[in-house]
Amino acid sequence: MVTLRLAGTRRHRLVAQRSRALCATLARRSFFASVLAVTAVACVQTRQAVAAEPVRQIPLTETSIRGPQNAPVTIVEFSDFQCPYCGQAKGLVDQVLAAYPKDVRFAYKNFPLPMHPNADPAARAALAGKQGKFWEMHDAIFQQAGDLSPSAIRAIAERLRLNVATFEADMESPAVKEQLDVEVRQGKVAGVRGTPTFFINGRVAQTRSLAGFKAMIEEELKNKSG
Repeated sequence: MVTLRLAGTRRHRLVAQRSRALCATLARRSFFASVLAVTAVACVQTRQAVAAEPVRQIPLTETSIRGPQNAPVTIVEFSDFQCPYCGQAKGLVDQVLAAYPKDVRFAYKNFPLPMHPNADPAARAALAGKQGKFWEMHDAIFQQAGDLSPSAIRAIAERLRLNVATFEADMESPAVKEQLDVEVRQGKVAGVRGTPTFFINGRVAQTRSLAGFKAMIEEELKNKSG
C-alpha cells in the first residue's frame, strides 16, 4: 500500500510539474503575441504618420532657383553657410540636379543659426549678389566656409567681378535684411529647427542621401504622371 501511495504521489507531482510548465509556455506565447501585436500597431501608426505628414507650401517669391522653372519636382533647402553639414549637402544637391536635369529644380533659402556668427553676414552677402551672380556667390561662400570674415567676403565679390561698392551697400540695405528675415520666418513656419533641412515638393526629406532623395523624387514623378 505504501508503494502504491508513493507511486501515486510521484504521478501527481509529475502531472503538476507538467501543468505548470504548460502554463508557463502558454503565458510566454501570449506575452510575445501581445508584443508582436503592439509592434505591428506601432509600425502601422508610424507609416500612417509619415503618409499623413502635411505638405508644406513654401513661397518661392524672390528665391533663387537652379534648374528648369517648370520642373515637376522642387527641392527647397533651408541652409546655413557656416554649417559644415550644409557644406556637405551641397555635393548631394549637385548630384541630384545632375541625375534629374529636366525634372528637378532647386531653391535655396537662408536659415542662419544663432550659434554661427558669420552665417548671417554670409547669407546677406549671397542675397546681395543681385548683380546676376547669386549662385556663383553661393558656391564661393561654401568653398570658403572656413573663413567668412568681412575681408574674405569682399575678396569673393572682387573675384566674381561684382561692383564691390554696390555689393557692400546691398549687404547693409533694409531690403536684403528684410528678405533674410522673410526666409527665416518661412523656415520656422515650415517647422525647420536645424540645418540643412530639405523639402521635396513640400515633404520633409527624412533621409539625406542620394538614394533617399531619388526614392522621393521617383515617387513624386510617379504621382505626377499618374
